[in-house]
Amino acid sequence: MPDAINRADIAFRTEDGITLRGWFYRPPVAEGPFPVVVMAHGFSAVKEMYLDRFAEAFADAGLACLVFDNRGFGASDGCPRQEADPWRQVRDYRDAITFAETRPEVDAERIGVWGSSYSGGHVLVVGAIDRRVRCVVSQVPLVSGHANAARMIHADQVAGLRDMFHADRRARLAGAEPMLIPVVAVAPSDPAALPGRDAWAWFTETALTRAAGWRNAITLRSVEMYTEYEPNAYIAQISPTPLLMVVALQDCVTPADIALSAYQLAMEPKRLVTLPGGHFDAYTVGFGIASDAAVDWLRTYLGGG
Repeated sequence: MPDAINRADIAFRTEDGITLRGWFYRPPVAEGPFPVVVMAHGFSAVKEMYLDRFAEAFADAGLACLVFDNRGFGASDGCPRQEADPWRQVRDYRDAITFAETRPEVDAERIGVWGSSYSGGHVLVVGAIDRRVRCVVSQVPLVSGHANAARMIHADQVAGLRDMFHADRRARLAGAEPMLIPVVAVAPSDPAALPGRDAWAWFTETALTRAAGWRNAITLRSVEMYTEYEPNAYIAQISPTPLLMVVALQDCVTPADIALSAYQLAMEPKRLVTLPGGHFDAYTVGFGIASDAAVDWLRTYLGGG
């Protein structure tokens, strides 16, 4: 009988001194060193929101996994809390890769990255700029903050939102804490970083059933940084590192047509897998398709048991 998949709590420090916390999964086979997949979650989400399911699938396929909460969220340190700074999160991915290299169970020549939604954009950037990465899996990715924001924010609300950004900047300069807004809201007309009933349903249900530590709050500055973030500027530079992109065809959070257009910019080797549902179906009813495709891609380019 094979050993059970082993999950251990881990902590590591970033270059700027922040302690990030998460899990390390060891495959249920006797000997390493193993290829490893470095993983973090998307906009405001914490690792308990289905990253364990993906990590278990990868570990069962012979891949070690290093899963961590983004700074300022979940178990990780970092202030201000509830702030999603995409470039700090990209650097944290790279620090997580460095930490993974130090693990005795890890083959430092076989490191992959996996990301979903916001972190699906991060791994596009990391795959382009960090050649320690040998394989990229980008699931329902944010590829253009500007294009996404143009879909989510009504034209008559743009000026008011910009005024809020400016007021928040002035307040922070005067010593105030960053302004917080809800991540999701029950009514489409209510202010929220991720408007829409599907986002409300997934976040609130998942927090209730799997992630009691998730908070329905994000700094307003995070929304401003979201609108400035353009991972698609890096996608053509990922090659020759292999790229798998998983796109949900009814995605309203990171719209499918925007992701598919970005995929066309990527060079070979690459593969596109589509899911029939929406953005959050990748974690639930579409999990089998998404995880099987990722396992196949990771094992093809990293190996595994």
